[in-house]
Amino acid sequence: MKRRHFSSLAVGFPTIVNASALGLSGAVPPSDRITMATIGVGGMGQGHIREFLKIPDVRIVAVCDVDDLNLVKAKGMIDTGYASPDCATYRAFEEVLLRRDIDAVSIALPDHWHGIVAVRAAQAGKDIYGEKPLAHNFREGVAIREAVKRNRRIWQTGSWQRSRENFRRACELVRN
Repeated sequence: MKRRHFSSLAVGFPTIVNASALGLSGAVPPSDRITMATIGVGGMGQGHIREFLKIPDVRIVAVCDVDDLNLVKAKGMIDTGYASPDCATYRAFEEVLLRRDIDAVSIALPDHWHGIVAVRAAQAGKDIYGEKPLAHNFREGVAIREAVKRNRRIWQTGSWQRSRENFRRACELVRN
């Protein structure tokens, strides 16, 4: 069958496209969504998951942790949040970074892992949200900054406590 003949036949067939795929009714189309993985899903990592689940433009597609109990809990949170069992689990962050469909990662690991994972994430072309402190030491901080700059990635360090009223008030009291 020639392409021109096939094209004329295809025009006659109805096409059903889910409205959410087109961004109708307030849905975010998949092409505009940020796909994300959370590396380190203990206490802070689960906090990241809870917050990112609230953002319609983000879809968490993978979680990574060396602790199987954390993985099960994190996957359960995501699967429940999206009403879908599609979230993948990993024990090695390197496997997560190999996924080409992941745009960004959140890192909630012990401080001495921030530099290693952040540099590798930037090299893998992922944007990064990381917990404070930025790095374990000054040299790692410089390495992160250089990797982010060289790979044209976006980096944000979380400092949400500074925005909370009780922490702001405590800082004010100490300063005064």
